[in-house]
Amino acid sequence: MSDADDIDKIRAQKREELTSKLESPDAPIDVQDAAHLDELLSENRVALVDFHADWCGPCKMLAPTVEEIAAETDAAALKIDIDANQDLAAEYQVQGVPTLYLFGDGEVKERMVGVQDKATLVQKIEAVA
Repeated sequence: MSDADDIDKIRAQKREELTSKLESPDAPIDVQDAAHLDELLSENRVALVDFHADWCGPCKMLAPTVEEIAAETDAAALKIDIDANQDLAAEYQVQGVPTLYLFGDGEVKERMVGVQDKATLVQKIEAVA
């Protein structure tokens, strides 16, 4: 391969990387901390944030729905483990899990506590989108 071919290949890879960042992820993203949440909210126009815990039965029931939302809608699905991110849970006043927040353009549009059905979540996401 020539240098020109290498450069074209690198450009194509970078273009693909940048394009993929503009699309919402097809799988839920585990949020690491407040800075990571802020970054993800700024990168995604619509985001469904699932505050959950590993020991929570209803959270486990909701998990497949959140995965489907990530794969089938334009919203990014973000998951926050309340045990690992107690500061975030306190900041968003999470007193019971699961608690879902729907963000549009970085602003809270809706807060839901408890298991929600997929149709309701999709309807709310489409209203924000």
